[in-house]
Amino acid sequence: MTPATPHIMTEKSGSTGWIVFNNPLRMNALTTDMWNALPGLMSEFDQDPEVRTIVLRGAGDKAFVSGADIGSLEHTSAEEAAHFYDAAFEGVAQARKPTIAMIQGYCIGGGMGLALGCDFRIAAQGAQFAIPAARLGLAYPLVATRRLIALVGPSNAKDILMTARRVNDEEALGMGLVNRTVAPGHLHEAVEALCLMLAENAPLTVTTEKQIVDAMTGAPSGFDNAACEKLITACYASEDYVEGRKAFAEKRKPHFKGR
Repeated sequence: MTPATPHIMTEKSGSTGWIVFNNPLRMNALTTDMWNALPGLMSEFDQDPEVRTIVLRGAGDKAFVSGADIGSLEHTSAEEAAHFYDAAFEGVAQARKPTIAMIQGYCIGGGMGLALGCDFRIAAQGAQFAIPAARLGLAYPLVATRRLIALVGPSNAKDILMTARRVNDEEALGMGLVNRTVAPGHLHEAVEALCLMLAENAPLTVTTEKQIVDAMTGAPSGFDNAACEKLITACYASEDYVEGRKAFAEKRKPHFKGR
């Protein structure tokens, strides 16, 4: 793996780009440098034609991300912190390619915001989730709150935000906060299998459906029907659609190129 910052590692393995939060002594809490670096790292993988999926994970088995490294924020104003939180959350959420949060251990505060911005959240059994803003006198960022509501509904969102309690993996699965849970020893295997499944599908279809679902759930009142119809039309006019039909007729695996 390549160190992108002292505490973030990146690696490209096959068609998957991996971003690893590497601050295990502090449960992978994110320093200001890590927050600021993340949007650029996401963009690099998003623009790499060889990458089909992007996975975010924490180093070790104790935490995905335990929140912000409070010590690194000592000389950061609230306005500056809000800016890089939003930039990091949006850097993850606005990626065109499928994104996966591979979660072990603690997924707390800002870690929840990053996971919420991913398309899939696969968690190891024993994972714990919380947004402790109410215990710190903070208000959770608006963009992350909107995504939380879209995933778990307003009642569960209020429970998580207003009580600041920890939610275990079983409850998280039941409320839709995570897509699935697996035994800790099988987490990496499960994530790689999902990456392969996504990579084998038509990239234009995958990115189109991602954008349409996000548009419908993110801001229904501002849903741009014409823009989404244009995305759908582009899929039908693509070389991949021709290849998909041909492969189906020939009973073979398609070879998609993303155009």
